[in-house]
Amino acid sequence: MKIRSSTVTLVILSFLAVWPAFAAPNDPRDVAAVRQVVEAFRTSIVEKDKARFTRLFFSENPERVNWQFVNDDARMARFHSLKPDAKKSRYIPASNYLNFIDSVVSSAKSSEEVFSEIRIDTDGEVASVDFDYAYLEDGRQTNWGREMWHLVRTEAGWKIISVIWSIRDPAPAPRVEAPLPDPGRAR
Repeated sequence: MKIRSSTVTLVILSFLAVWPAFAAPNDPRDVAAVRQVVEAFRTSIVEKDKARFTRLFFSENPERVNWQFVNDDARMARFHSLKPDAKKSRYIPASNYLNFIDSVVSSAKSSEEVFSEIRIDTDGEVASVDFDYAYLEDGRQTNWGREMWHLVRTEAGWKIISVIWSIRDPAPAPRVEAPLPDPGRAR
């Protein structure tokens, strides 16, 4: 069976016409929408807004959203000195987005998660977000690390379905030595 070159050309042109629908990664509108989720997450913590925070997640049932941390090696060395059987990462059923925001809302301390180096990758239906974070309470860093999310685009917009993060202790504050008194100077 002989295929005409005009038929092949028509098939190729038809495929090329619909290709952008298949290969439109990181459409600026999707990136902007995901970035709005990141900002809503941040401001919900600062403003202690539980209702806004919980609407960012895929399910009202926190068991259906992955929420997992891993401790870095330096933090683990400190933990092992106190509890030799401590684990870098373990599943803690009570550790979920709902208990997290409840602890933020009920705390007398101010809380903020500062994000930097934000990267978003999406095909318009699923997205991943990763960034460096620093967690602050009353303006003091309690921990920092790298955080990664997975999101899905639902009828109600972008929703977080998975959050994983590393936890590093804050760097110790530099030790400030009091200047030695000048022995030649009278007091």
